[in-house]
Amino acid sequence: GKNEYDLLVIGGGSGGLACAKEAAQFGRQVAVLDYVEPSPQGTKWGLGGTCVNVGCIPKKLMHQAALLGSALKDAQHYGWNIAQPVHHTWSVMAQAVQNYVKSLNWGHRVQLQDKKVKYFNMKGSFSDPHTVRGLTKGGKETIVTAENIVIATGGRPKYPMHIAGALEYGITSDDLFWLKESPGKTLLVYYPFILHLYEIIVYISLTDASPDVSLECAGFLTGIGLDTTVMMRSIPLRGFDQQMASLVTEHMESYGTKFLKRCFPTKVEKLESNRLQVTWKNTDLGTEETDSFDTVMWAVGRAPDTETLNLETVGVKTNSETGKIIVDASEATSVPHIYAVGDITEGRPELTPTAIAAGKLLAQRLFGQSSELMDYDNVPTTVFTPLEYGCVGLSEEAAVQCYGSDNIEVYHAYYKPLEFTVAERDATQCYVKMVCLRERAQRILGLHFIGPNAGEVIQGFALGIKCGATYPQLMKTVGIHPTCAEEITKLHITKRSGLDATVTGC
Repeated sequence: GKNEYDLLVIGGGSGGLACAKEAAQFGRQVAVLDYVEPSPQGTKWGLGGTCVNVGCIPKKLMHQAALLGSALKDAQHYGWNIAQPVHHTWSVMAQAVQNYVKSLNWGHRVQLQDKKVKYFNMKGSFSDPHTVRGLTKGGKETIVTAENIVIATGGRPKYPMHIAGALEYGITSDDLFWLKESPGKTLLVYYPFILHLYEIIVYISLTDASPDVSLECAGFLTGIGLDTTVMMRSIPLRGFDQQMASLVTEHMESYGTKFLKRCFPTKVEKLESNRLQVTWKNTDLGTEETDSFDTVMWAVGRAPDTETLNLETVGVKTNSETGKIIVDASEATSVPHIYAVGDITEGRPELTPTAIAAGKLLAQRLFGQSSELMDYDNVPTTVFTPLEYGCVGLSEEAAVQCYGSDNIEVYHAYYKPLEFTVAERDATQCYVKMVCLRERAQRILGLHFIGPNAGEVIQGFALGIKCGATYPQLMKTVGIHPTCAEEITKLHITKRSGLDATVTGC
């Protein structure tokens, strides 16, 4: 009856579950402690963490719903008779997505049971470096002790508490994917969505840590027919290559998403009609403007979910500015036998695949006599905007900062996907950019691709770049014709130098 384990994982998201299941493979006694605090709007979900419940999975499925809407328009050019007008029903999509997510929740529980990992649906807090106090929703307490403890609680969306009405009337991505009915009229002071008669508003701050989520949400909301507006105080896709980010937002504007640039909200009020009146300032014009919406969605970054862990008691050090846990190359914290993986850790990419890989490798080092560390360099990623943006390696700005503008060479090309031709779709923003060292070998530092299926394209090239691929090697690679990925391998990619060079298409 004692709750003693070789490994206790606090947090049932991607990284924590991967670590727990891997440790169990070595015959160790493993437990997972996971609890979802409902959002301020009351949204809650099951086991699996952000990616499964309020991140990658529902986002990609709703992105697919929007792509299907575009495909219906294209289909007419290819001979399909589609009855007009075409309507989208939010509730049908939402129910299907939510049912699939619930099946994943159940699947994770079954996997833990099959691997003999004990699951506690409890909120945890440290009593000492080897002891965690678990508390159920009903207030029942359980004490769990473990030789090793891994913190993998991830993060939750922030609310701009300095804005009146933000908490009372706004939602975040934690709520968006679990809405049963359409959000309604949308103005996005960030990334929104609306269904003809509706409006939404999403907000991106100067320090926005999740601009990709905001643009992705705005994109699929626009794609399913919602009137969506994004309000941005600063640059889009902070941390990404800014030339590519500009192309992404340019396409979104042509796609139908509205942008309020260099604007920030000051208050949100609820009207008698139950609509939300938003007041904001336009910093370029120096004016104050107002409009009303059905939904306001905030995307102002994420905060590490550490508030209830009682880290101070056991001496786990965190970054005072970000609140994230400081770890070394082996994912170890400042306290022996306490580790951390995933979004909760300082300086790590907030990506599901990296959390999973780091969790598995940690378990292998703890119990499998391995010494292999997680390699966080050249991790590919994709932003699932209407025209997808995939990248691996350094942005042009980062390359210049690391090596100097005189030591890098940039190759680039605009292209038109074959599938766009018959449908007469605009391909103005379909673009490839390769950032290389200027030295003789011309090692590739970063590859950036905007176009259909960007994630699938970049995934393959990421292997070569991870292995130190050079520009000449890539030019010797024979492309598959006719594909968008082939454009990366074509010799006609034009060479240019410097951030201020004029970009010309081929």
